[in-house]
Amino acid sequence: MSATKKVKRPVWPAARRLQRPTSRRRSRTAVTSAMGPRVASAVCCVAMARKSIPQAFTRKLLAWYARAARDLPWRRTRDPYRVAVSEFMLQQTQVARVLEFYPRFLKRFPTLEKLARAKPKAVREAWEGLGYYARASNLHALARVVREANDGIIPETPEELRKLPGVGPYTAGAIATFAYEKPVAAVDTNVGRVIRRVFGNAERGMPNAEQWRLASMLVPKDGKRAWKFNQAMMELGALICVARKPKCRECPIQPQCRTGRRRR
Repeated sequence: MSATKKVKRPVWPAARRLQRPTSRRRSRTAVTSAMGPRVASAVCCVAMARKSIPQAFTRKLLAWYARAARDLPWRRTRDPYRVAVSEFMLQQTQVARVLEFYPRFLKRFPTLEKLARAKPKAVREAWEGLGYYARASNLHALARVVREANDGIIPETPEELRKLPGVGPYTAGAIATFAYEKPVAAVDTNVGRVIRRVFGNAERGMPNAEQWRLASMLVPKDGKRAWKFNQAMMELGALICVARKPKCRECPIQPQCRTGRRRR
């Protein structure tokens, strides 16, 4: 028998090890320093909110809402169609104005089926005086799409709602939480202002994506509490944390607010 030849294994060059930071703190500092000041500030706000703010913030906010909430007709219903009508009307329109048109429109089109079957001219006439008529056209188109493609049932999730005519991120979140009590965020102008002032820097502002991230973190997981929380955030922005001359001394969450603490 011939001697078995040994097969030489190739010698590969030693793998080059990656240099790692000596500490997690240094790594985080390096990351934030590479960001712009607005983004870095928002990241810090997210970290702060994740630690201690949410519980006290939510508890005080909901207690205030129980005392101060306005009695608005769309808050008395969980009917997805009626909630959708209110949300379309409230786009770029004051609550006082919508209070005048909301019952009148629903009297003429009490159900999604009635609206879907209506002529465009009839819908426009019912909307007459409210302005921004593209909203009426979008609402009418939504009713028709839902009737034909979804058996007249308005979807429950923001992802499905976003596929409907005239429905953006806020409207999708609002219908999902106010009609179906889904624990999702709904960031409109008022809510965004509250979040920027409480967690951000009023001078630098906060990216829209970070506002949504913070709002999603703060929304309670329980559906009923999520409904109240989102309503309360909007109410706070509409009545207390207004755009000009915010009423910080009347604000229930001033101790948790970065802007409010500076106004004491």
